[in-house]
Parts: sequence; C-alpha cells; structure tokens
Amino acid sequence: MEKKDICSYTWEELQEEMQSIGEKKFRAGQIYGWLHEKLADSFERMTNLSKALREKLEDSYEIRPVEMLERQTSKLDGTNKFLFRLEDGNVIESVLMRYQHGNSVCISSQAGCRMGCRFCASTLGGLQRNLTPSEMLGQIYRIQALTGERVSNVVVMGTGEPLDNYENLVKFIRILTDEHGLHISQRNITVSTCGIVPMMKRLANEEFQITLALSLHGSTQEKREKLMPVAFKYHLSEVMAACDHYFEKTGRRMTFEYSLVHGVNDTDEDAKELSGLLKHRNCHVNLIPVNPIKERNYQKPSKKSALNFKNKLEKSGINVTIRREMGSDIDGACGQLRRRYAKS
Repeated sequence: MEKKDICSYTWEELQEEMQSIGEKKFRAGQIYGWLHEKLADSFERMTNLSKALREKLEDSYEIRPVEMLERQTSKLDGTNKFLFRLEDGNVIESVLMRYQHGNSVCISSQAGCRMGCRFCASTLGGLQRNLTPSEMLGQIYRIQALTGERVSNVVVMGTGEPLDNYENLVKFIRILTDEHGLHISQRNITVSTCGIVPMMKRLANEEFQITLALSLHGSTQEKREKLMPVAFKYHLSEVMAACDHYFEKTGRRMTFEYSLVHGVNDTDEDAKELSGLLKHRNCHVNLIPVNPIKERNYQKPSKKSALNFKNKLEKSGINVTIRREMGSDIDGACGQLRRRYAKS
C-alpha cells in the first residue's frame, strides 16, 4: 500500500485524517506543528507523540524527501541556486535571494513545463509532472533548514506554470500561510502565470491577498504570439480582462513581467504600445533583461536601451522597475541548472 503524503494535508484535513484513524483531534495540531513549523523530516523527531503513534504514522504516511543535489552560491550578491531531487528521481530548482527586506525564495511548481515560451530554458524538455503541495513546500523548508534563516517572501516563478497545477498550488498557499505553520503573509507571496484565463478568474475568487504576476512579454497580440504559444489560445484582450477582474475582486494591483529581448520587444514602438496598454491600469511593470540561453539566439538589451525603455513607460505614469540581476555568475535563468543536470 502506498503511503500517504502527510505534508500535503491542510490543517483541517489533518484533523479529519487523525480522527479517521482513531486519534484525538489535538494530535493533528501537534503533528502539523512538527511538519510545518519545526520542519521535521522524520516522525522519530516528534518527541511529544507516543512511540505507538509514531509507529502508526510511519506505517501509513510519509514525509516525502526533497533532497539537495547541488548548491551554487553567487560571488556577486550571495544568491543561492539549489537543485533538488524528488522521491521519483525528478529534479527541480529553487533560488534564494537575500534582500534588505528579508529572504525571498523562488520555487518551482512543476518538473518541466509545457507552455513553450521561446526564451525560457524550463520548457525545453517539456512537462514531466506536477508538483504536490508538499514538494512545493519542501523547497522552502529545505532552504530554511540548510541556511538556518527564515524565508519571508515566496515567489512561484521557477520552473513550471503554477496555474497549470491549480489545485496543488491553492493547497500549497493555504498551508504556507496557515497560522499553525510557517504563517508567511499572503501579501508576501507572488504567483506568476503566462495567462491561463479560466484559472486566473478562479484564483480571483479564492479571496487570497497574494500578488498575481502576468508574464506579458509582448505589447500586442501578434508580438505575444511570436514569443508565447499560450497567446494563440487566450487573446491578449481576454488576458487583460482577467487581470482587471483579479484587481476588482482582490484589490491587489497586478504585476506585469516583461522580458526585454534585444531587437524583438524592446523598441521605442514597443514602449509606446505597452504604455497604451497599461497606463490606465493600477499596476507595476517588472522589466527583465532576458538571460540568454544557448538553445535560443535571443540577446539581452544594453543597459542604456533597458533604461530608455523604462523611462518611456515612466513618462506615461506607469510604475516600473528593472529587475536587479541576481546570481548572473551562476546558472541564473529558470531551468538552466536543471537542464544542465539532465544532460550530464
């Protein structure tokens, strides 16, 4: 009999589960605290549980391992990139970035990705499978255990399309922000999507206070189609309407991610079109000079060109930043470290 993934139970589900196996409800609270607050990686460590209960848990449940294979540390800014192996041998990557306001971890939501965005290394090998809530949490928990430092911000922007793994993502957010666990503020969580319209609308109705970031990357429908296959399924007008719906339902302003690709989407015309699209919206634009990957021939714009693009948006009253390059001396772009491992 396959053992159950105990770290993927929400607080309420674990209470029901413990009662179903004849245990008192309060035991769920003790176990939940060990798993999600003390980050226990074995039932043996749960010293305030009886030996009989620990053995019972051992027989029917498992704390699925997220094992570190490799850790790269940037000499430039202290960014850490982790390669983790999952129970079935799949590998995923996560990034720890240290800022003045606290530690931010960027996690993967899938092993691989099927979205096919042209400039992204994550999608080159296709989708292997979705990650469970425990595997998403496990990336954060392992990084906290390895560094001894608390994580205060979580970005679901690594390998995978989070809204293509919707049910597991929502459960992950509930567990991560639960007051009985790590209790990270929902306002400190960002979820990135390439624009899966029905799931964006569903997420708006969850009543979360998370930030939703849209990978925009093109100022028109035609330009998005050149870079992102998902644009053929969901027209830009539909995607923008879903963004407006998210803001109306949650009061949380949208973030628009825009990868600047030299000569492809960083022209003065692009800046003008993007300004027209966004200037009446309450939003933030994150400009990301693209990380070149050898499988594609896209080039990064010059610093001067990126600043010029930023200034043009600001003149239209748009709130915009150029993402500070983190970990450029290690395998910085999403999917690069995982891809190199897979090929070795």
